[in-house]
Amino acid sequence: MINSVLLATAMLAAGADVSADSAYVKQIEAWRQDRVEHLRAPHGWLSLVALDWLKDGRNTLGSAKDNDIVLAKAPAHLGTIVLDHDKAAIALDKDSGATIDGKPVREAVLLDDSHDKPTTVSFGTVGFYLVQRGDKYGLRVKDTDAPTRTHFAGIDYFPIDENWRIVAKWEAYNPPHEVEEPNILGQVDKVVVPGAAVFERDGKSYRLEPVIETPGDTNLFLTFGDRTNGHETYGASRMLYTDPPRDGKIVIDFNKAYNPPCAFTPYATCPLPTAQNRLKLRVTAGEKAYRGTHE
Repeated sequence: MINSVLLATAMLAAGADVSADSAYVKQIEAWRQDRVEHLRAPHGWLSLVALDWLKDGRNTLGSAKDNDIVLAKAPAHLGTIVLDHDKAAIALDKDSGATIDGKPVREAVLLDDSHDKPTTVSFGTVGFYLVQRGDKYGLRVKDTDAPTRTHFAGIDYFPIDENWRIVAKWEAYNPPHEVEEPNILGQVDKVVVPGAAVFERDGKSYRLEPVIETPGDTNLFLTFGDRTNGHETYGASRMLYTDPPRDGKIVIDFNKAYNPPCAFTPYATCPLPTAQNRLKLRVTAGEKAYRGTHE
């Protein structure tokens, strides 16, 4: 009896629901730990310090104010990027001391973040690479000494509740639908929706449409809104991944709902939920709003 009380007390202290299966609680706790480790990694989202958009043609870089793009901690004149339609090439100043993909070379064509390994230019604790968002190209700048990383406040959660691990009916679309998904920049991207997850909660039916994030992915990605947004949770949305549908079912585990990068930094380019994925429901599971600084 005493051991049961101690176990329940420990689970509550860890933010777990005492009604949840202990093996399931351990699984979610391990997932949370892995999530925080990735977030806090030297080049994780917490290290993001700037997002600078390139103009067509010549863009000078460096810490001096006469540059087109001013980069803190960079040499006064780091170099120049020439953007010609969908191609960006960098030429570093001979005295910059910077590296390209870890090598002391001065020129390169920049591969953007649609590639597995985008070209990275580094100097000191700072590095940047090219990102493409719609018809815009920019530099995503990261610093391992970013205050958002060094002063990370941790993550708060709702109690683990296995009732929020929902086995939904999977309604496959044949062919898959292409829908427009907005992002925080005000742009609209076209994404592929292979089907819908349909479930009931408190006697009401709900429908969510996850997307294929990258061609060839088997897991599905979901950006959703709910009635905790702006109160207990981040105002814009939360996100989660699901395993592939199987036997006409798909598992949506809201205990793994997490904050988008935009909850931690103003320099991310996060997708927003489609109208279909805004639930008229309070999802009291997963990550709560971040209490730390946003920049």
